[in-house]
Amino acid sequence: MTFHLHPADSVDKPGDLNDPLPDGDALADQDLNPPCVLVFNASDPSGAGGLAGDGLAMGSVGAHMLPVVTGAYARDTAEIFDHFAFDEEAIAEQTRAILEDVEVQLIKVGFAGTPEALSTIAETAADYPEVPVVAYMPNLSWWDENEIDAYLDAFRDLVLPQTTVLVGNHSTLWRWLLPDWSGERPPGARDIAMAAGEFGVPYTLVTGLVLPDQFIDNVLASPQSVLTSEKYERLEAVFSGAGDTLSAALAALLASGTDLVAATTEALAYMDRCLDAGFRPGMGHVLPDRLFWAEPEPEEDDGEPGDDVPDFALPPHDTRH
Repeated sequence: MTFHLHPADSVDKPGDLNDPLPDGDALADQDLNPPCVLVFNASDPSGAGGLAGDGLAMGSVGAHMLPVVTGAYARDTAEIFDHFAFDEEAIAEQTRAILEDVEVQLIKVGFAGTPEALSTIAETAADYPEVPVVAYMPNLSWWDENEIDAYLDAFRDLVLPQTTVLVGNHSTLWRWLLPDWSGERPPGARDIAMAAGEFGVPYTLVTGLVLPDQFIDNVLASPQSVLTSEKYERLEAVFSGAGDTLSAALAALLASGTDLVAATTEALAYMDRCLDAGFRPGMGHVLPDRLFWAEPEPEEDDGEPGDDVPDFALPPHDTRH
């Protein structure tokens, strides 16, 4: 299944009838443009996630991010202290301005901050029904319980019906979508996909399922079946920003026309490499290195003069399109 929208499939936008038609060279240049992804997310000063993380991950896999700021975190690399939400009209104005100018291949929803902001985002998605939506649900345990409940209710009722792929950690999605689960075992990825499917979500990517022998499973499922799963060895570190990295990479790959299963596999591999190359810029958690591919490969020093001259050319890598 391919989600890419070609220009002919995109929503028509108003223009000046006196504008000249683009010539062949201009059309050729347009075909070479990276796909554009409209992203709703908060600003994160730590760079762990939020719009900063989205931009690095999407750029790494060849998409252009159109960022709509929904608010700002007050946080460091260890924890979130507060969030300051933008007014929904400010979010709507940002969205309206860019959509009147740029064709969008996909919409990605991160943390919006308020039910009112979610309503604005849902209205935007409804206005562009041909454009797929990747929605990421982060861990909200840092927030006030009453605000969490109101936000989750609005996300479930307003955003999930517009969502093509829902992404989230197993424990987060379980507690949100199956709060009354009473089975002897934890719900599986398909159980969660079935719960999301009741609100119109066709696909759910469930991450962080704990397996024996220090492995973690990540499963893409529909309400009918498991489509693919990727198992990775658990890394001995506490990370911030893994979910933002994965959902952003997946959104960018889908926007470029990659098949859903292939995009999921590649996005998970990209996230794993980012975590494996993770770094600790402060005193808190380890952050994913979304630009791991830009680091030069270590070479043995053979002692020849001139070997320490830096090469500033970007090396080729497997992830970027």
